[in-house]
Amino acid sequence: MSEEDLLHEDDYQSAAFHPKSIILTLMLMGVGSLFVALSGAYVYSRVQHPEIPPIKLPPMFLFNTLILLGSSYTLIQAKKAYRADDTAGYKLYLVYTLILSAVFFIAQCIAWNLLFAQEINFQHSNTASYLIIISIVHLLHVVAGIPALGYFYYVARKRMVEPVSVLIYFSDPAKQLSLRLLTVYWHFLDALWIYLVIFFGISYFIG
Repeated sequence: MSEEDLLHEDDYQSAAFHPKSIILTLMLMGVGSLFVALSGAYVYSRVQHPEIPPIKLPPMFLFNTLILLGSSYTLIQAKKAYRADDTAGYKLYLVYTLILSAVFFIAQCIAWNLLFAQEINFQHSNTASYLIIISIVHLLHVVAGIPALGYFYYVARKRMVEPVSVLIYFSDPAKQLSLRLLTVYWHFLDALWIYLVIFFGISYFIG
């Protein structure tokens, strides 16, 4: 293992036990528990009312999965650009991530409209209510991450204007930690969304 790899490993271990990392971990555990509880409530409602047909997710939900995965990819590229001291690439991939996040928001609104067009709404059934609530809660967490992305881009544009400020920005441990935590948060939302799509897909096919 090279000296550079050892330094990255030490940085990772120190960041993992940082108070902010611990807070984020606890928060994600709480969010994960909430979605597990909502999923369990959905299953219970299906068992209690087997006469209600299962809900088929509109294809837009699958499209949204690709959008989220794309936003994770661009955020990973932004992180790589940060480590490589690539100012232009860092800012560019942050913009891409912001754009994809906005597209996800719009596409999810379209997906709900497709459900409502099929009269699948809060008045339809408890299972429909759980589906809508779960997707709304997930979207709210995505929206909560957008200001952080915007802040990173704003600071990058404001401070990355000359070689000295760029060097200070890229060598700031606090910025490195914050970017790492944001990436973890975003990947968690991706994994959560994939879980939800698979969960509702299986629920539909098993009837």
